[in-house]
Amino acid sequence: MHTNKVPMGHSRTIQSHLILPPDTNHHKTIFGGKVLAYIDEIAAITSMKHAQGEVVTASIDSVDFLSPAREGDIIELEGIVASTGRTSMEVYVRVVSRNLMTGEEQLTTESFVTMVAVDSEGHPREVPSVYPETEVEQRLFNTGPARRDHRKKKRMITHK
Repeated sequence: MHTNKVPMGHSRTIQSHLILPPDTNHHKTIFGGKVLAYIDEIAAITSMKHAQGEVVTASIDSVDFLSPAREGDIIELEGIVASTGRTSMEVYVRVVSRNLMTGEEQLTTESFVTMVAVDSEGHPREVPSVYPETEVEQRLFNTGPARRDHRKKKRMITHK
């Protein structure tokens, strides 16, 4: 059982991907499903770092596609554990696209993913809590309870 607290930055994970022609649709922008796969992957890695073990995806709580990323751009994903429950971790994932020719950078996607730590038999296991160290982390941390309440209310509606 974990009673310790870990800084949010401990779980920070960054990935970069070059957007190639097979990753794009007829508009030469990246498929949303490809971005979702990257988000799920970085959320898993981020939460595994925090839990120091295996995890499963419980839900992709929100995904906001804000702007397109185009063929030839680099996308950079950043994941961080924003809040924790007893066995769950809410991972915030931010995706930025970068045009290497112009230097233009834009926020393309933001997402919250809930991951659950599991033992070798697939049973949920406890994770340490987190604490913020930066202003951005503080905002994510402080808004975590409201997102958790929203998820609980949504589950109550869909499971009636």
